[in-house]
Amino acid sequence: MNDTEYHAHADALLRRLEIQMDAWLQDDVIDIDTQRSGGVLELSFPDGSKIVVNKQPPLQEIWLAARAGGFHFKWDGAVWRDTKTGAEFVALFNEQASGQARKTLVLE
Repeated sequence: MNDTEYHAHADALLRRLEIQMDAWLQDDVIDIDTQRSGGVLELSFPDGSKIVVNKQPPLQEIWLAARAGGFHFKWDGAVWRDTKTGAEFVALFNEQASGQARKTLVLE
């Protein structure tokens, strides 16, 4: 994958997250704050915990930092997959976000 493709896929994921957070707020699912600065998206949960999703262009990865730990994802041609477990980003994000929110959250 070249750099242009990496940025397109990574930016699409960050936009998808921002759209979902806005929908959760609008639908009164959870009071979650988002802040984006370039390739870093910070999600703040009601209990004060955070999830940070950020681009890592030199490695062509997406990193997710949550209360449970840090995860690194590479594009496999179809989805972002954890470099250690092979877990798909959306499944892992849903797990981490739901744990921190103490309610089921599903990234659509």
